[in-house]
Amino acid sequence: MWFVFALGSAVFAALTSILAKIGIQGVNSNLGTAIRTVVVLAMSWGMVFLTGAQSGLDKISTKSWLFLILSGLATGASWLCYYHALQIGDASKVVPVDKLSVIITLVMAFVFLHEQFTVKSLIGCILIGAGTLVMVL
Repeated sequence: MWFVFALGSAVFAALTSILAKIGIQGVNSNLGTAIRTVVVLAMSWGMVFLTGAQSGLDKISTKSWLFLILSGLATGASWLCYYHALQIGDASKVVPVDKLSVIITLVMAFVFLHEQFTVKSLIGCILIGAGTLVMVL
């Protein structure tokens, strides 16, 4: 089931890039990111209340709060950079560079989470890196 949601994420991320590139024309990228963030915020809290998940709010540990806040800050920084890059660059070049996050995530997962880094992972990283170079050059 995780694969279905991951695939959905990829499809919506692709759609996000195209819609953002069209929507950001003539709009300050920071303002565009803020508008997008308000929509994401409303949608996220809507899902929390729709599913009744708000009852777990008081059970979140201090550690989880800290890391969720840090993740939110990283997301915000990523979106600000992404929207600005989309505003000044071609989506067909910005998106592949953004997807280098796959390589960075695999390395960080190995270093910080002690997840296994296999030959298959290494080959995948090399192919993603090479594919990105081919697409942006």
